[in-house]
Amino acid sequence: MKYLLSSAIALTCAAGMAFAAAHATPMVEAADQDVSNGVVSADKVVAGENGWLVVHRTDAEMKPGPVVGYAPLRGGENTDVAAILQEEVKSGEMLMLMVHAEQGGMKTGVFEYTLGAKEDGPIKPDGKLVMKVVKAK
Repeated sequence: MKYLLSSAIALTCAAGMAFAAAHATPMVEAADQDVSNGVVSADKVVAGENGWLVVHRTDAEMKPGPVVGYAPLRGGENTDVAAILQEEVKSGEMLMLMVHAEQGGMKTGVFEYTLGAKEDGPIKPDGKLVMKVVKAK
């Protein structure tokens, strides 16, 4: 009987955590940073499901530009997420760290997005992108 009760409690807790992860408010928390090591990081990223932290170039117009890096995300809270930059980013340039989904592509676990595509595209709760703009130092 104890075993059944313990199992039921464990399953309830696991289901509750999965529900909370899937219903957490998506967000990106990051600050201006030195990217001379070829990496840009977010302190915390919350995603409703597995997906990607995608690094876009941007400017004062705040429109997402070309992708220069990405890192996988787990559904729920992710801390110290590091994306390796695939192009040189100079001091003073602006980067948009954005949450993208893992949906619509041909392969799970392979980042397939290109600017404007639907595969592994950005999430838009309430019609708004989930992102944070940082400046490279």
